[in-house]
Amino acid sequence: MSLAELICPAGTPAALRTAVDAGADAVYCGFQDATNARNFPGLNFTPDELAASVAYAHDKGTKVLLALNTYPPAGKVDLWRQAADTGALLGVDAFIVADMGVADYIARTHPGVRLHLSVQAAASSPEAIRYYCENFAVKRVVLPRILTIPEIREIRKEIPCEIETFIFGNHGLMVEGRCSLTNYLTGQSTNIDGVCSPASDVEYKRHTDGSMSSQLAGFTIDCFGADEKAGYPTICKGRYTAPHRSEPYYAFEEPISLNLSRLLPDLVEAGVHAFKIEGRQRSKSYVRGVVSAFRQAVDDIRAGREANIADLVALTEGQKQTQGAFETKKWR
Repeated sequence: MSLAELICPAGTPAALRTAVDAGADAVYCGFQDATNARNFPGLNFTPDELAASVAYAHDKGTKVLLALNTYPPAGKVDLWRQAADTGALLGVDAFIVADMGVADYIARTHPGVRLHLSVQAAASSPEAIRYYCENFAVKRVVLPRILTIPEIREIRKEIPCEIETFIFGNHGLMVEGRCSLTNYLTGQSTNIDGVCSPASDVEYKRHTDGSMSSQLAGFTIDCFGADEKAGYPTICKGRYTAPHRSEPYYAFEEPISLNLSRLLPDLVEAGVHAFKIEGRQRSKSYVRGVVSAFRQAVDDIRAGREANIADLVALTEGQKQTQGAFETKKWR
């Protein structure tokens, strides 16, 4: 396949149609259960919705990738197997998987459907990636956001599969300790139940001075002035107070958005096959704007023209953008 395939988010059937119409080469989505890492009310697909969406996408020449990127708890793997069976029956083009048991089941049961290794698998070395390729016939790896372009270039030389990288959206990383924080407060796990900060545990409180606090399971995660837009209470992106600090601070990570638009030519040169846009929880207007902008940029790169990326600051989380590891490591 050609380099620079554009992989776009589809949190709902309407968002999928929007992404397809805006020029996505492929869309990724999940079922309405714990098998995918965006298991929120109002998101995702029923089997009937996915069947209609696959038909719509394929009619337009767009692939559909089904995310089965969470980890089954002991004794409950049947839900993931059933999801794989249903996805294969409905004609999805690839499964995005993290768990080795799920990968093994699909490789043995549905060998005709491509396997893509999720960023949730945290495979960032050639040795780890080759293991998945050799044992489960993985055709593509979604690399963690922590790698620089030289690191990606070197990995590409040593692995037998395609590379996909995130280029825009949430700057969240992968399976790691901070994902256990929401489980500690709410009893639900990002990596097993597929939900971070479940909506049923979220509450916003307006105060007499016009300010607002966002809470998760009764704990205040952040406070916002009367003129500030209140963010969703995610523990690792909350602001906290401490005796040794005069102002609230981000203890783990400031809410920012990844934007590698300026690095697209370098990523192509490094051998990246697919660019991934994050945002299955975002609106149709977000999907339309971001996908359209990157569609034009990728087309320009493919044609040998200089890409002219529109200003995407208004669509970023926290109104700030970053190039991630590329800002902190000298790679040229």
